[in-house]
Amino acid sequence: MTSVVISTTMADVEEVEVVVAHSERATLRVGDVFLKIDADQTRIDVEVEAMAMVPIPTPKVLWRKPPVLALAALPGTALGHLGEPSTASPAAWAAAGAAVRMVHDAPLPPWHGKSLDEIASRLDGECEWLLANDVLPADMVTRNRRMAETALRPWTPVFTHGDLQVDHVFVDGDEVTGVVDWSEASCGDALFDLAILTLGHEEHLGDVIAGAGTDVDRDLIHAWWSLRCLTNIRWLAEHGYGSPDEFPEVAVLKSRR
Repeated sequence: MTSVVISTTMADVEEVEVVVAHSERATLRVGDVFLKIDADQTRIDVEVEAMAMVPIPTPKVLWRKPPVLALAALPGTALGHLGEPSTASPAAWAAAGAAVRMVHDAPLPPWHGKSLDEIASRLDGECEWLLANDVLPADMVTRNRRMAETALRPWTPVFTHGDLQVDHVFVDGDEVTGVVDWSEASCGDALFDLAILTLGHEEHLGDVIAGAGTDVDRDLIHAWWSLRCLTNIRWLAEHGYGSPDEFPEVAVLKSRR
């Protein structure tokens, strides 16, 4: 969703930036402070606890008064944005891969992630919705669903960010300055994090893998790309992110062969 700027009469603040706003949550930026407002306090609980556990930089918690969590802004800029070319260096992408590996090597959080059955059930439901509403061509859904299903195999759980979009990783030059938005952190598949980070940025997959320093089955990364896109389109459409034809996720689905 496009950010907008709203005037404010607060004495020491010139403007409030709406970073994200939909029916579930909103994030506002006021100077160097981010205010996260979430209807589900469980997500905020997870975010605060996860940031305290991981061995990489995260935003400093300034204060919390439900339903609001105040976080300090991270230095640097986002590694990139979905649907746009990244201007970050290959070394910065490799540094992101190294940071992700550090998270995956950390002790597991005490809460569980989604089970294989839950993920498979959601994939089924979302594909049915896409077809029933003629959102995407049937052959595109079928092809990507077949790819996505290969990701649904047993894995060794690790500490995962759970929503490691490229916008959530901040860098300064070739160094990672921090990672934001930990509300989906859980035990999960390491390849899911790597897939979400490189979604729409396939040209940097090699850099991320090199930084992570581990053997990776790229076919499984591709499978997670398809699964992520298929299961996100309805949510984006229903939360005001525009027409599915314009979603970067649909462009990714079109590119999978």
